[in-house]
Amino acid sequence: MCSGRVDPAFVLKAFSKGIDGVFIGACHLNECNYIANGNYHTLTMVLLFKRVLEHIGLNPQRLRIQFMSGAEANVFVESTNDFVKTVKKLGPLGIAEGLDKDTLNSKLAEVTKLIPYIKVAMREKLATRLESHEEYEKYDQVFTKEEIDKLFAEIISYYIDPEKCQACTTCARRCPAEAIISAKGQIHIVDQEKCIKCGTCFEVCPPKFRAVTKIVGASVPPPLPEDQRAVVRKGKEKEVA
Repeated sequence: MCSGRVDPAFVLKAFSKGIDGVFIGACHLNECNYIANGNYHTLTMVLLFKRVLEHIGLNPQRLRIQFMSGAEANVFVESTNDFVKTVKKLGPLGIAEGLDKDTLNSKLAEVTKLIPYIKVAMREKLATRLESHEEYEKYDQVFTKEEIDKLFAEIISYYIDPEKCQACTTCARRCPAEAIISAKGQIHIVDQEKCIKCGTCFEVCPPKFRAVTKIVGASVPPPLPEDQRAVVRKGKEKEVA
């Protein structure tokens, strides 16, 4: 399997299952068997999530990528043995960092939920590509601790303005997480617990309504009670007036 198929969710799932370290083997840069160069994508993903692990209080050394070819068994053996030694020295996941099991699982679950948001927010840097192994060390500066802290401090949320929603169901039909509570003739509501912050609802809401609002780093207004969600059609509203 191409290393480009290694999604951050796979890494976080391994940690949530109690794995103490994740090792990813990839082809040498510029030597992709599938001509897709997925290993570049995996490299930037690993560097990004090392910073994310650091942000939630886990040692970033628990995640490693190593480039090698199928013929380099010696590199595989040496690198995996070295990684095992490193992880053993770090100790059990969470315990070594002073995080109890519930806190650790909560942090991992929250980051997993935010993966679509992180990918969108960091899409330009995730596309960063250097041209040779000689430049590999420069990748350490692609993502900084400060920008990751800012990323989490300014998390985006989406809210449907009850004054503008016309219950067209476009956002509900397009939401990949089924996080829009919708019913015929009723103002739609974003279920913040299910929302993955991908921004799809914001993008597909018809321009004539502009009902979806993007909220940055602030709390979302509470949803309307169910008995107050009936939509007043704009045309009928004018007739009553």
